[in-house]
Amino acid sequence: MYKSTYIHNALVSENPFRQRQYQAENLPDFKEVKSLLPSISWEGHEDYIACYNRAWEIAFSNLYQPTEESGFVSNFIDTAYNGNIFMWDSAFIMMFGLYGRRAFNFQGTLDNFYAKQHPDGFICREIKAKNGEDQFHRYDLVSTGPNLLPWAEWVYFEQTKDLSRLEAVFPVLVAYHQWLKHNRTWKDGSYFASGWATGMDNQPRLERGYHWNFSHGHMSWLDMNLQQVLSGKILMKMGEVIERWQEIEEIIDETEYLENYVNQYMYDTKSHFYYDRLKNGSLSDVKSIGAYWGLVSESFSHDRVNKLCDYLEDPKVFNRPHRVPSLSYDHPKYQEYGRYWQGGVWAPTNYMVLKGLEKYNKQKLAFNIAKNHLDNVVSIYKETGTLWENYSPEYIAPAKPAKPDFVGWSGIIPITVLLENVFGIQPDAPNNTIHWHIQLDNDRFSVDNYPFALDNTLTLTCNSKKLVEDFPEVEVRSKKPLTVKLYYQGKEKVIESKCV
Repeated sequence: MYKSTYIHNALVSENPFRQRQYQAENLPDFKEVKSLLPSISWEGHEDYIACYNRAWEIAFSNLYQPTEESGFVSNFIDTAYNGNIFMWDSAFIMMFGLYGRRAFNFQGTLDNFYAKQHPDGFICREIKAKNGEDQFHRYDLVSTGPNLLPWAEWVYFEQTKDLSRLEAVFPVLVAYHQWLKHNRTWKDGSYFASGWATGMDNQPRLERGYHWNFSHGHMSWLDMNLQQVLSGKILMKMGEVIERWQEIEEIIDETEYLENYVNQYMYDTKSHFYYDRLKNGSLSDVKSIGAYWGLVSESFSHDRVNKLCDYLEDPKVFNRPHRVPSLSYDHPKYQEYGRYWQGGVWAPTNYMVLKGLEKYNKQKLAFNIAKNHLDNVVSIYKETGTLWENYSPEYIAPAKPAKPDFVGWSGIIPITVLLENVFGIQPDAPNNTIHWHIQLDNDRFSVDNYPFALDNTLTLTCNSKKLVEDFPEVEVRSKKPLTVKLYYQGKEKVIESKCV
């Protein structure tokens, strides 16, 4: 007779999504709700505007209602891959979906993962949309990850200041974080994963004799450790905001330990880079884009970050015609057409790099990478009429292989990268502030119907062809007052929005 192997986590009993029932709701028609989305204008950049609009159109074509047998609790956006929903794809889809939240509740996609949380805290990384079944057993090495759900929820909170959402997801995320700690760590407390579990399936990170996709290789996996640090730090922030102190005490200790571990045991002082730690304690020599998770988690010292930024600028490493390849150019397995994670340029990892650079105030480098990425993607869109799963690092072309109409996480590029890094508009709803980093010189652009917090709407206009007191001429109109901090050529200025 079958006996349950679950060690129940008390926090799972607080998970409100497991008891939730789906409330039938019609899917929106894109033509009818398009007016609820932010609209952009950019003088002389019609192709960029077309690509932006097309990304939203494809996204809305991938919306679904759950089947009755799935047990899903919310309408959702499909990953655009194989009909299943994927954890890390969905987390990144939220990064642009939140800008369309007044037309469709994209965040509800994550609710379907939360509804499927196991009694011990486990959440499968791939769930069958047809019947709601996990694609993998929870003890399979490829069953879950990367743990980016806390990041996706925190970005949503920064955009909305939705405390009720934070309170609902907090116990779910803590229980999942704890499951990973109990089931994905070595004796020394560091984390292991596999190619599929990191999302970067075929990177050549394992020693000979191990299967790239499915084995842990007896390694400590750099990106997995850094993602757990990021998760821990965000859960600490959440716990402080909603005053759940007890649950974060253990996380504080683990996060500090992991951060020290990575900096002591996973950094090579000769090459000035972070690597996976092999089973004999030595370091790999594979320079993966996964190392830059340490910028997002703010785990590295400024001098080490400067060295990592040098690699982003170096044509022999990561500064290729289309930035940023997922594997360094100097690796023998690097592929000019990408071959997935052997050099392919991907929306999620590029977005991660950009957000990490922002943490260390590397706004100019972030802008240069973002502009290169956006320019190339729009050029390929102009040629092919669509967005792709990933891109070649050497040619202005899709990668090989790559799926078309991939929105999907590739919607990040013409939407979020455009708004946050090229236009430079970075929201901070908890502090009722917009941080606006203006780096487009001699340009005119604007964003209308920009959603801010839960109840404010903005119009932001910039004319950098005209300077007023050494700053571009800008105007911010809003329904409710907010503070706007302008940053331009090393100078800062504070203005208030005009309420209309």
